[in-house]
Amino acid sequence: MKILITGGAGFIGSHLSERLLKEGHEVIVVDNYFTGQKSNIHHLMDNHNFELVRHDITMPFFIEVDQIYNLACPASPIHYQYNAIKTVKTSVMGAINMLGLAKRINATILQASTSEVYGDPDIHPQVESYWGHVNPIGIRACYDEGKRCAETLFVNYQRQNDVKIKIIRIFNTYGPRMHPNDGRVVSNFIVQALKGKDITIYGDGMQTRSFQYVDDLLEGMTRMMNSRPDFHGPVNIGNPIEFTIKELAEHVIELTGAKSKIIYQDLPMDDPMQRQPDISLAKKELNWEPKVHLREGLLKTIEYFKTVI
Repeated sequence: MKILITGGAGFIGSHLSERLLKEGHEVIVVDNYFTGQKSNIHHLMDNHNFELVRHDITMPFFIEVDQIYNLACPASPIHYQYNAIKTVKTSVMGAINMLGLAKRINATILQASTSEVYGDPDIHPQVESYWGHVNPIGIRACYDEGKRCAETLFVNYQRQNDVKIKIIRIFNTYGPRMHPNDGRVVSNFIVQALKGKDITIYGDGMQTRSFQYVDDLLEGMTRMMNSRPDFHGPVNIGNPIEFTIKELAEHVIELTGAKSKIIYQDLPMDDPMQRQPDISLAKKELNWEPKVHLREGLLKTIEYFKTVI
């Protein structure tokens, strides 16, 4: 097939490009390099089935493809808060442009939504039917509400125009090619440990997250794209095994052999205290569940960061 990936030079997009090329597809990546990096996809440039276009999806884009993976949007608080208006535009106008494209060319389009649509959840673990607990005027809202609005656009394009949509809600994902300065907890801890610095935890470290390795996400994502036509989602794609942030820091110190101490700072505004997916729907509809244990995934990620630091 001919497949378009928006944000394809980013952390997840570059891994997805690699996987789809290995499966024999033709891959076209569009990226404006706000957080994506050419170095992530440099090794794919000689592949005759790979094409790279510098483009911002807040502007219309015209192409003929069979499938569209809409991944474009900065995903870490440091990056998405840097230009909050641009973040909202990418989620909302980007969705409108890509859905319009999918409608015209009759392509299947997958939206990479996020666990952030649940905000700081009142129920635990989070199921897809939960509406969320989001502060619409908080500092994280540009991302949270942008993704929520994108989901609204997707379901309405399906209802009104019969566009072939798929929505996944991605929970914390880590792995090689994460941006070293993106401010996300896994990359933060690994970079600090490898540089011999103290590890910074915001809050008391008792807040929890569920960490999934990028290969598990790709498996869930591609299964969702190719799932039965009348299953649109949203569906949680994440690891249901929950860890405290303090436990993650201790794992990183052990696996890197660092002498780092853990230091504590104030928790940022609207930072959720718990995040854990209920993946019953993914198991039922996609026959999917994560396979990579945290220790195994962290070792691979640490090896990558050793090459870039």
